[in-house]
Amino acid sequence: MTHRLGLTGSIGMGKSTTAQMFRDHGVPVWDADAAVHRLYAPGGAAVAPVSALCPEALEGGGVSRDRLKAALAQDPELLGRLEQVVHPLVAEDRRAFLAAQGDAALVVLDIPLLFETGHADVDSVLVVSADAETQRARVLARPGMTSEMLDRILARQMPDAEKRARADHVIETKTLEQTRAAVADLIETLTQAERPDA
Repeated sequence: MTHRLGLTGSIGMGKSTTAQMFRDHGVPVWDADAAVHRLYAPGGAAVAPVSALCPEALEGGGVSRDRLKAALAQDPELLGRLEQVVHPLVAEDRRAFLAAQGDAALVVLDIPLLFETGHADVDSVLVVSADAETQRARVLARPGMTSEMLDRILARQMPDAEKRARADHVIETKTLEQTRAAVADLIETLTQAERPDA
């Protein structure tokens, strides 16, 4: 049996770094954001249905996320229609990934809005977390990011405390060494649990 670990966490909590640490241990990782990029790229499965909903989002044979964002700002109702098109395609991409993993003891499903969308079929959930000061410092160090933009993003995300309360596992991402050790421990715990002789 493969253990499907959902990986999530608010912006700036170290989710991408943590996902890479699982990859470094040879654990297959499916990335929801990367799946959307594939679907929006020229030839991607979402290009035709999204451009039918929002023709102005089409650019260079693919869907421009910037143009789509601008259209969503103009028409908030577009989001619901867009999700009805994109979510099933993302779910199909995830199913194909899982089917390709054979008898892997552990796979990670990296889903930024796992709790908010509730669309993932996972066995347990890992939340990565850091204190609010560390989170703000990390995000505001990103090019083009402002305090106002960060506040808008955080307003759309479930509060960190609630995510931690709902998680099966929490990793504090204070330092790389600490995070790396916690990832290794969790892999050991979850893969032992999945062994038939455990």
